[in-house]
Amino acid sequence: MASIDYFERKLDDKRRLSIPIELRNEFISGVVLTRGFNQYLHLYPKYIWDKEVESALGGNILDEKIADLNVKFRLGKTEAELDQKQGRVTIEQHLLDYAGIDRELIAVRAGAYWRILPPKVEV
Repeated sequence: MASIDYFERKLDDKRRLSIPIELRNEFISGVVLTRGFNQYLHLYPKYIWDKEVESALGGNILDEKIADLNVKFRLGKTEAELDQKQGRVTIEQHLLDYAGIDRELIAVRAGAYWRILPPKVEV
């Protein structure tokens, strides 16, 4: 089976993102949503956040770059369980506002996580 590295979606009226059925097992541990490096969001499987991101953010307590990354990724961070019945997760309004997403979005795999962007953004 080919892997999915990109998908487009429309959020429903409750700001829920439907994850493609082929990807739902990837998020079985849960979902973490954060601000991205720029005006987009990061979508992590919870196990990736716990294993890779938390350890990367745990560097030297006096390192300003590490502190800045902690603030960037923890400010507005949300964690949720994926609705296993329909594969949905709610995206908080403050995160949508940050990324400039109204209802339509695109998701692009960036290694072990996903970037969530408005449909007409230059990367």
